[in-house]
Amino acid sequence: MQFNKINWIMGILLISTVCLNSSVNALEELDCVIEPQSTVEVSSATVGVLASVRVDKGDKVKKGQLLARLQSGVEEANVQLAKMRADSRLNIMVMQARYELNQRSQDRLEELIKTHATSEKELDEARARTVVAKHELEKAKVEQQLAQLELKRAKEVLELRSIRSPINGVVVKKFKSAGEYVDNQQQPVLKLAKVDLLNVEVVAPVSLFGSIKKGMKAKVMPKESIGGIYTAKVFIVDPIIDAASGTFGIRLHLPNKKYKIPAGVGCQVEFINSRLVP
Repeated sequence: MQFNKINWIMGILLISTVCLNSSVNALEELDCVIEPQSTVEVSSATVGVLASVRVDKGDKVKKGQLLARLQSGVEEANVQLAKMRADSRLNIMVMQARYELNQRSQDRLEELIKTHATSEKELDEARARTVVAKHELEKAKVEQQLAQLELKRAKEVLELRSIRSPINGVVVKKFKSAGEYVDNQQQPVLKLAKVDLLNVEVVAPVSLFGSIKKGMKAKVMPKESIGGIYTAKVFIVDPIIDAASGTFGIRLHLPNKKYKIPAGVGCQVEFINSRLVP
C-alpha cells in the first residue's frame, strides 16, 4: 500500500515536470512580428500648391524637420511688411519730441504766470497741448505693439505653409510632389513611421496567461535573413483572452536607436527569467 502511494506521488511529479517543460518550451518558441511603434500621415494645415518636397521614401527625418513647403510668396511679403512696421520707431520718436517740446513750453509759461508776464488762457492752452501730445505718444507706443503682434500673426500664417515632421522616423510613402495641389481634407503628402522604438507583437496561448508580466524582459530573434538577438521589455499584456483561438496578446518595446532592425519582419521571442503560475 505504501509502495503504491509512493508510485502515485512520483507519477504526479513526473507529469508536472513534463507540463512545466512543455510550457517553458512554448515560451521559447513563440512567434512574433516586429512593427513600427507608430505611423503618421503628414498633411498640410492649409491648402495650396507644393513648392517643394524635401524628402523621399526611405529618408530618415527628425521631429520638427522641414519636409515640404507650399508656395508662399504673398505670405512672405506680408511678413516683410509687418516687420518694417514693427521695427520702425519713427512715429514714437516724433511723438516723443512733440511731447517734450510742449512740456518745455508749458514749463516756461508756468514760470511766466508767476510774474504775470502771460495769461491764464495761454497757460491753459499750453497745458492742453501737452496732454494731447502725451496721449499721442502713448498711442504711437500702442500702435507699435500692435504692429509687433501683427508681425507675429504674419509669421504664423507663413509657418502654416511649411510641413514639418511630428516625429523622429523614416519616410515610408510619398503621396505628392512639387507642383501638386494640397487640400488638407484629402490625401496626405507623406507617410512616416516611428522606428527608433519598435513594437514586438506576440500572440500567446492561454496556458501562459498570468505568467507574462509587464516589465519582464525577453530575447527577440528576427528571421534568419535579418538575424541577431535583441532584448525587449514587455509593455502591454492583453487582459482579455480570445475565446475562439484560446490566445491573448502581448506587446513588447524594442529599442532601435540606430534603425538597425527593420520593421515588418517576423521573429521569435523567448522570455527571460519567467516563472509560470500553476
